Amino acid sequence: MTSWKKTTLVSVFAMIGVVACGGDTGDDAMDDMDMDTPTVDAPATEAPAATDVELPEGVTQEMVARGQQVFTGAAGGGTCFTCHTAAATGTPLAPDLTDDTWLNISGRNFDEIVQLVTTGVPEPVEAQAAMPPMGGASLSEDDVRAVAAYVLTLGSG
Repeated sequence: MTSWKKTTLVSVFAMIGVVACGGDTGDDAMDDMDMDTPTVDAPATEAPAATDVELPEGVTQEMVARGQQVFTGAAGGGTCFTCHTAAATGTPLAPDLTDDTWLNISGRNFDEIVQLVTTGVPEPVEAQAAMPPMGGASLSEDDVRAVAAYVLTLGSG
């Protein structure tokens, strides 16, 4: 790659970073803010905590914790967060896993979630993209079960 292309790419990424992070322009922008203007919270970017759902026999809190780590990519090579987001709130590519709507299985059922993660979703009901088996990652059977345990605990019921 030529030097000017590298410089241009670095400049573009730097500008994107400044804009995306709300880059400080050097003045005290907070002093100029109208504090009476309502604000909208940014979407959550962290994995939600597991809710208090009754876990099926053989599913443990340790599996849920491991599943959260795999889901977010923090351990085990999981890639779930790339389409579902780390907060599991979904994107046009993959559904929200924190609500009580189950699109590709009959409901909050551990075995069905394990099967869905294992085989993927070749023809999703609403999402714009198919989910490959294990989200395209190489997961062990234990990691698949852990992710399913974590997903089982998302939502409110």
